[in-house]
Amino acid sequence: MAAVYDEHAKVFRAFCDEKRLRILELLRGGEKCACVLLEQLDLGQSGLSYHMKILVESGIVESRQEGKWTHYKISAKGSAYAAELLRQLTTPNTVLEENICCKK
Repeated sequence: MAAVYDEHAKVFRAFCDEKRLRILELLRGGEKCACVLLEQLDLGQSGLSYHMKILVESGIVESRQEGKWTHYKISAKGSAYAAELLRQLTTPNTVLEENICCKK
């Protein structure tokens, strides 16, 4: 069960940094090369790599290699998963609560 929570935490960790939120905003316009992201962000190569690793591991962002550059885009599947996960975790489980209350 702890592995499930680890996977959930990866998703939410992706959203917990202002630089990663800025990267996601840039990627909303479509796929971007790392070189383009470097030009538009106040980050060095290692800083960008750090943030992109977190975004890719979360499943929110996909990457592909083209020559020496990596290209990134928002994953439709990962985005849908994150939205559904947030919905599930924040929706009260009233059916379970009603069953517990009625058994007393």
